[in-house]
Amino acid sequence: MSGTSEPEPFDPRPAVPAEVADAIRTLIRWAGDDPTREGLLDTPKRVARAWKEYCQGYLEDPAHHLSRTFEEVGGYDEIVLLKDIPFQSHCEHHMAPIVGKAAIAYLPRDKVVGISKLARVLHGFAQRLQVQERLTAQVADCIWERLDPIGVAVVIEAQHGCMTGRGVRTHGVGMTTSRMMGVFRDDERSRREVLALMGY
Repeated sequence: MSGTSEPEPFDPRPAVPAEVADAIRTLIRWAGDDPTREGLLDTPKRVARAWKEYCQGYLEDPAHHLSRTFEEVGGYDEIVLLKDIPFQSHCEHHMAPIVGKAAIAYLPRDKVVGISKLARVLHGFAQRLQVQERLTAQVADCIWERLDPIGVAVVIEAQHGCMTGRGVRTHGVGMTTSRMMGVFRDDERSRREVLALMGY
């Protein structure tokens, strides 16, 4: 899919193929319950549609959101930052929830983008099966490639259901990942400045 194509609209009630519903019934049965009991009769279709929604990022190219830029910024040449952006994703290892927030910053060279588009880029990549490290890199790389800024900084904090709901079952533990590019990677003073604006 090209970077200038329109995202495909999300269908909130897509048709559920029989093999998908059957697979979910099999999982219910394997987990120890009866997929034919009343409370679970419609569960396979609900789960299938929920997963189609969780993964709607596969229907779009997040870079599309950065295709419209603005050059008339009144000489503004400082950091642009959007922080505390909430997101939800699912880990590709256990398909468990990843819930967190992100801070995205860039130092424009000669163009800026509507601020909501930064959140849309994050959500476009988050609504796929992910690992947090790759999500962080994908968001930063997308902004770097499409806006040609002087610097990009992305910091993501999240909690992982595969750690809180299973395995070691450790709650309250957050994971932080970051990617610094351009001046934020090469210049310590600029890196300190953007991290301070992000609250780190």
